[in-house]
Amino acid sequence: MEMVDPNAGLPDSARRRGDSWADLRRFTRARIALGRAGGSQRTAELLDFRLAHARARDAVMEEFHPGVVEEALERMGVGTLRISTGAGDRRTYLLRPDKGRSLAPASRRALEDGRAAWGARDLAVIVSDGLSALAAERHASAVLGRLLPLLGSAGWTIFPVFVAPFARVKFQDEVGASVGARHSLMLLGERPGLGSPDSLGAYFTFQPHAGRTDADRNCVSNIRPEGLAPGPAAVKLAQLLLESARLRLSGVGLKDSQAVLGG
Repeated sequence: MEMVDPNAGLPDSARRRGDSWADLRRFTRARIALGRAGGSQRTAELLDFRLAHARARDAVMEEFHPGVVEEALERMGVGTLRISTGAGDRRTYLLRPDKGRSLAPASRRALEDGRAAWGARDLAVIVSDGLSALAAERHASAVLGRLLPLLGSAGWTIFPVFVAPFARVKFQDEVGASVGARHSLMLLGERPGLGSPDSLGAYFTFQPHAGRTDADRNCVSNIRPEGLAPGPAAVKLAQLLLESARLRLSGVGLKDSQAVLGG
């Protein structure tokens, strides 16, 4: 019986150490084929893990600079408005998730007062740091720079982009209801992973209101150059939002039946 070499086709370095997993590392940033030194993890891999863990912790605590997002959007000709949640600082935001789900009273009044001037519009967009300020600062404007023209060409009307530090996903329901938006879309930093401290999530809801739950929302996640790049993410969001408007629903009833188009 002919024996098959399990290391056939691997790089010479992998063949020398008999590591049949090593070649798979080029397909993923996940921690696979780490190897070992005796019964322990290699020192280089252990130090890399600790660095990634430190970066993830730092991302959660990183100060958000909303002006970075606002300036980038305004250079594109997109108007913005700063609003506040019930969480006035990072500590409150982390310890009291409920505070990040609701508008501060002054911001609620500002949106209700602005509603008459803005009139009825299709989409309210909210940008927040969430659990990664890096994600919002690096990727939110790139996503919106591609998404808003796509929706505009389809006839959508859009409120000024609301920039809200310390917000949770459900915050979009109160904002959308306050201005009378048909759809709300929230871009915020996701919980950092090991190796992905700047991952942006995009959540949208049809006819947002206080009674909406996670089952009524759709999400496009892992938006970053190493995951789903901002351009293709914007195209995917446009596809889903247009289908949501056609079917007049969002959440578990909305199925993604299209491949992502070019970025």
